[in-house]
Amino acid sequence: MEPRLDADLNARLAAARESYAGGGLAEADLTPTPWELFNRWYDEVAAAGVGEPNAMVVASVGADGAPSARLVLLKGFSADGFVFFTNLGSRKGRELLAHPRCALLFPWHPVERQVRVEGSAAELPRAAVEEYFAIRPRGSQLGAWASHQSSVVAGRAELDEAYAAAQERFAGQDVPAPEEWGGFVVRPDVVEFWQGRTGRMHDRLVYRRTGPGDGWATERLAP
Repeated sequence: MEPRLDADLNARLAAARESYAGGGLAEADLTPTPWELFNRWYDEVAAAGVGEPNAMVVASVGADGAPSARLVLLKGFSADGFVFFTNLGSRKGRELLAHPRCALLFPWHPVERQVRVEGSAAELPRAAVEEYFAIRPRGSQLGAWASHQSSVVAGRAELDEAYAAAQERFAGQDVPAPEEWGGFVVRPDVVEFWQGRTGRMHDRLVYRRTGPGDGWATERLAP
């Protein structure tokens, strides 16, 4: 089926086009592993005032091969991988537990950068989950009890009632982590650093893991 093109919409989309001229990324800028460069870029993005620089897209795949993607918040990174937390019963939780291969994307458009990650997700130990859950805002802790993420609900009233019930249940006491609440660490095999350039001649420098340790090879991709 051939898509119908709307001339007015096409004109508005064309008007939104920007020319990237913020800088470049050369091989000389690369660090021995992607972690040092990611740390540097993250600090630069945060210093530039980009809202929620730790927001990242997590893409997973279901048993039927259908992909799905959503934004989550990065909660830590090291040579072990990228860490985030979620309800394990959510769609992404179920899919990552069954099919660990996944992808991440950091969309830092205001500074004409993005970072792409391909790797595998592993469930975090329960101790790490409980340690992080204990420092979450109380409202977020209660929300984790009130919402069985990705499940169908009758309406907003059902969610509000569940939240009120959680408030009553844990009144005057600490809120423990629900059993279904957990987290993942994504161990990358590929990390691509993308920097916008004029004429759409973008810089794309890629780290590829070379073995079971923290060895990496780098290469440049055509934009």
